[in-house]
Amino acid sequence: MKTEELEVSTWLPVAPEALYRAWLDSRAHSALTGAEASVQPGVDGVFYAWDGYITGANLELEPGRRILQSWRTSEFPEGHPPSLLEVLLDPDAGGTRITLRHTDIPEGQADAYEQGWEEHYFVPMRTYFVEAGAKRAAKTAKKTAAKKTAAKKTAAKKTAAKKTAAKKTAARRK
Repeated sequence: MKTEELEVSTWLPVAPEALYRAWLDSRAHSALTGAEASVQPGVDGVFYAWDGYITGANLELEPGRRILQSWRTSEFPEGHPPSLLEVLLDPDAGGTRITLRHTDIPEGQADAYEQGWEEHYFVPMRTYFVEAGAKRAAKTAKKTAAKKTAAKKTAAKKTAAKKTAAKKTAARRK
């Protein structure tokens, strides 16, 4: 059987370790793509994504760096062996350069999968991680504001206590 291959890459505003964990976590993978996924995270762990359209297994795992999976869709011809998907995660400019090397794809299907990786993975992943970053920034800003408010209240209490002590001292002197 003739096969094809493709390589696609994009930058995401997330640390490689966080992206690695999300790829191999059922809930996170579902959230970052917007479609149901189930992932058994270890080597030989099986997975499905996009409501069962994609199935496979984890073949090799290098935490925070690389994932190698057997991979197939329901559109593979009967009897065609699984393709291989290598997910490479490289730190880049405060985020991660994710590269997908997809080999052993049935002839005539690579263009559709290349488009699918962009539309059904990279686009929603960018949105997911940008929104997650915005939520973290808002949470941090809220905590910082709360700390400043608490510090102001503490300073005001100390000032009031000093004034009360000064009044008491002045009253004793009279």
